[in-house]
Amino acid sequence: MKKFSKWIGAGLGWTIGGPIGALVGFAFGSLVDASNIEKFENTKIDTTTGDFVVSFLVLIAAVMKADRRVVHSELTYVKQYLVKAFGEEEALEMIRILRDILKQDIPLKEVTQQIKGRMDYPSRLQLIHLIYGISQADGNISTTELTLVEQIAHDLGLSAVDIISVKNMYFKSVDWAYRVLEIDPGSDSEEIKKAYRQLALKNHPDKVAYLGEEIRKKAQEKFQKVSEAYEAIKRERIMN
Repeated sequence: MKKFSKWIGAGLGWTIGGPIGALVGFAFGSLVDASNIEKFENTKIDTTTGDFVVSFLVLIAAVMKADRRVVHSELTYVKQYLVKAFGEEEALEMIRILRDILKQDIPLKEVTQQIKGRMDYPSRLQLIHLIYGISQADGNISTTELTLVEQIAHDLGLSAVDIISVKNMYFKSVDWAYRVLEIDPGSDSEEIKKAYRQLALKNHPDKVAYLGEEIRKKAQEKFQKVSEAYEAIKRERIMN
C-alpha cells in the first residue's frame, strides 16, 4: 500500500463521500472504498484531522487554478509553507496529493457546501486563515486568486466581519488593526478592549485542538495576530 501522512493514515471521515471523496479518491486509489461513500454521506460524523487536511488541500488547489495556470514557483512556495507548518515528511506527502488534485476539475461550490455542512465554524475559520496565509506566502497573489479566496470564505458560511478580519491579518489596509478586531476606528477604549476579549475567545487555539498539535500551532499564529492588532491600536491611542 502507498505511504500516507499520519493524518490520512489515522482515517478519513465525511470527506470520503461527496465531491471531496471523488477528488481524493483519485489520489488515494484503493484507500477510498466506493462502498463506504454512501455510509459517510448519510451519517453525521465528526471532523477528523484527515478531513481538515484534505479539505485544505482541495481548496488550495482551487485557488492555485484560479488563473487557469499553475506554475512551478507556486508549488515551490506551497511546499515551503507546508514544510514550515507541518514538517518536511508530511509536507512531501501533502504535495503529492495536491499534485493529483490539481489534475482534476474541482466542483468548488459543491466542495464548499460539503465542508460547510460537516465542519464546525472555528475549523472553517481556521481553514481560511491557512488559505490566506499560504496565498500571500510568495507575496504575489493575483486579484483573481484573492477574489476567489473571499468567495470561498463566503461560501463556507463565514461572516463578513470574520472574513475581513482574517484577510487584514495578511493583507493590511490603512486601518487594518481595527478591521482585524472587527470594530470601527471611531470606537472608544472600552469598545476596543471588549472587541479584543471577544475576538481572542473566538480565535483561541483550543477551539481546534482536536485537529492535532500542528493545526493548533497554526491557530496560535492567528491568535497572536489578534494580539498584534490590539497592541497596534493601544500604541496609536496610548492606551493602558
